[in-house]
Amino acid sequence: MMQLENSHLRIRVAQKGAELQSIFNKDNGLEYLWNGDPAFWGKKSPVLFPIVGGLKNNTYTYNGTPYQLGRHGFARDLPFTLTANTSDGLSFTLDANETTQQQYPFLFRFTITYTIDRNVLSCHYQVTNIDIKPMFFSVGAHPAFRVPLVEGTGFEDYYLQFDAKETTGQWPLSPEGLIKKEPVPFFHNNDRIKLTKALFYGDALVFKGLNSTAISLHNNKTGHGFTLKYNKFPYMGIWSAKDADFVCIEPWCGIADAVDSTGNIRNKEGVNLLFPGEQFNRTWSVEVF
Repeated sequence: MMQLENSHLRIRVAQKGAELQSIFNKDNGLEYLWNGDPAFWGKKSPVLFPIVGGLKNNTYTYNGTPYQLGRHGFARDLPFTLTANTSDGLSFTLDANETTQQQYPFLFRFTITYTIDRNVLSCHYQVTNIDIKPMFFSVGAHPAFRVPLVEGTGFEDYYLQFDAKETTGQWPLSPEGLIKKEPVPFFHNNDRIKLTKALFYGDALVFKGLNSTAISLHNNKTGHGFTLKYNKFPYMGIWSAKDADFVCIEPWCGIADAVDSTGNIRNKEGVNLLFPGEQFNRTWSVEVF
């Protein structure tokens, strides 16, 4: 377990999956990250790579060859190597190896860097194609935040505030976790979601092409919450396990297969194409208050 702190913030990161384990605000004494209670959901902030969501029959094809990959890919379950440790940042790297190539036939380097500046944590993803052929991939975040955050408040005291008005539906998931063919109405020129436990009884809320680039958690009783900012993440998932005391806000560069997916990774919705020697960079951040 690695730790990084300044006078306002302390974070902890596990080398397995380079997964955040804690976001602690020294100014108010609040822990912002879910505790990982396995009775509900045993993870805290897994990184999704080289796919986001599930594949139809857990299978994709590349150049006619089928490969098996579980939901959200393998990075979250593999050990990363600590490659940088500075006063304000930690970097962890996963390189392709024999195990990954059995599931994903591309040579890559995937580096995750966490930095802190006052009360802001930033998470940067860098994917490098070190192969001699183009690679196809997705990447996404899955941080789970404590709700209720403050003692004396309840889950339904909280709401998510978007930084832009939205008029879009949400894309329901099949029992197998695949994206259905049509969205269902959700936003109607509004910018807020009131949190209730029942909201997530039908699995995650999945959105495409939101106008917003920031989502904040607020409550009706205190001034404490956070703002998660993201840019160039075309998909968003919002989720909680049934009756759990957390909410995940998940900016994604990728999405689960559709129910009518062909399985060909070249044609997968949301897949990113990276040519040999190229790098792909994305950053999200969370400001706690």
